Amino acid sequence: MAEQQPAESVLQFRRFALAVCLIGMLVQLGLTAYYLGMGHKAQPHHVPVGLVSPAAERGQVAGLLTERGYFKVTDYATADDLEIAIKRRDVYGGVDITGTRPHLYVASAAGPAAASLLRTTFTSVVQQQTAAELQRLADQGDRIAVSRAQQLNSPPPITDVVPLPDDDVNGVSLGFLTQALALGGTIASMGLGRLIPRTRRSWRRGIAHVSILAVYALGSAAAVLWSMGWFGVGVTADRSEMLGIFSLISLAITASTAGAVAIFGPVGALLGALYFTVGTVISGASILPEFLPAFGRHLGANLPTGAGVQAVRDNLYFPAADIQGHLIVLALYAGIGALVVLVTNMLPNRRNQTSEVDLDLAHRLEGSERREPVKL
Repeated sequence: MAEQQPAESVLQFRRFALAVCLIGMLVQLGLTAYYLGMGHKAQPHHVPVGLVSPAAERGQVAGLLTERGYFKVTDYATADDLEIAIKRRDVYGGVDITGTRPHLYVASAAGPAAASLLRTTFTSVVQQQTAAELQRLADQGDRIAVSRAQQLNSPPPITDVVPLPDDDVNGVSLGFLTQALALGGTIASMGLGRLIPRTRRSWRRGIAHVSILAVYALGSAAAVLWSMGWFGVGVTADRSEMLGIFSLISLAITASTAGAVAIFGPVGALLGALYFTVGTVISGASILPEFLPAFGRHLGANLPTGAGVQAVRDNLYFPAADIQGHLIVLALYAGIGALVVLVTNMLPNRRNQTSEVDLDLAHRLEGSERREPVKL
């Protein structure tokens, strides 16, 4: 018997190692497929744009914009109306063809990918129209003034209504901030999940748990806001509003993760991991929602990471935009998660005792001789 024990231990170790390797490979395969599926070939889908045009030309221009399904066109009466819509984030940009030359309006701060798509499409269409006009004149044998030829061949006018700030020329800061909040919130929820069960279930424990989550959310938001100042990101934004939004994002992540842990046990912490690994990709920070597949677009908008990114972007660059919908999503995650935490801390489990937590490390730190899990 004494000789069989080491053999059994070695066999168990090998099985465990094999299981760990297989699980790791499956996770890696799933994440790789997911990441590539979402972003390896991002295609625009019905990107909202505005159009200011005479009625006689509206059909032709709108047809050029919508023929490939890239854009969804909304009509505006004047260029001023179009600019207002851009500042409210109703559209990503638009074109005015009522003047002598078409004029493009974009908003780089809404998403560099959309602005680049608009620039490329607009420039291509104008060049095609210019070439067709010159060919028509040549076929008729007409001559035009040098000034007219120069005007036709000059680059079309483009106005960036809401440009990105010089300290965030690539627009990637929102993605980094979201990842930091998601990862920090997950770690905090897991840590609290191991500390809270050391006390007996009661309404006081529930209130204490929710209060700690709220305090952490405020501290987390302050840390993110402070670090933004080091790099000049968001220096012109309202600091109190930004603090409130970041706090709500953090609370939505931590409270919902803590609620999942309260219901499902330690496996519930995977929800926070999913926010970080899955949610940040489809949050709209690096890949705009209109460039994602339909599944990723709808799911991302209804996760704390996606709603948080849009709320932060609008608050930073588009103060006229309506962020109420994004705040409602965040508030629902925070409120439902906090309610679950409160209720599960107040109600006893079937054995009328608290969760079992392996406190072996705590016992060693406290000098205890006992090594088995403690039931509180």
